[in-house]
Amino acid sequence: MCELYASQSPDLYLVSKKSIRVQGVVTSLALENKVWQVLEQIAAQEQISVAKFISMLYQESIERHGAVSNLASLLRISCLTYLENGTQN
Repeated sequence: MCELYASQSPDLYLVSKKSIRVQGVVTSLALENKVWQVLEQIAAQEQISVAKFISMLYQESIERHGAVSNLASLLRISCLTYLENGTQN
């Protein structure tokens, strides 16, 4: 039943930390490698860097909702939304 999911390479769910600047503040994000890959796809589609995409998403989320309580979760859900909408290249 779970063959498709269980057969994934462990490298995809290995967590990698990266430091980026969000609103002038350097922050460290720990995300799964697959999430980083999808963020790279989104950024490439928008013709911007991953750091710029994250910064823009953060700012737009604050404008809409007043705060971002968990940036890593916002990024994961954004990746899922991107994939669900079939907008990847």
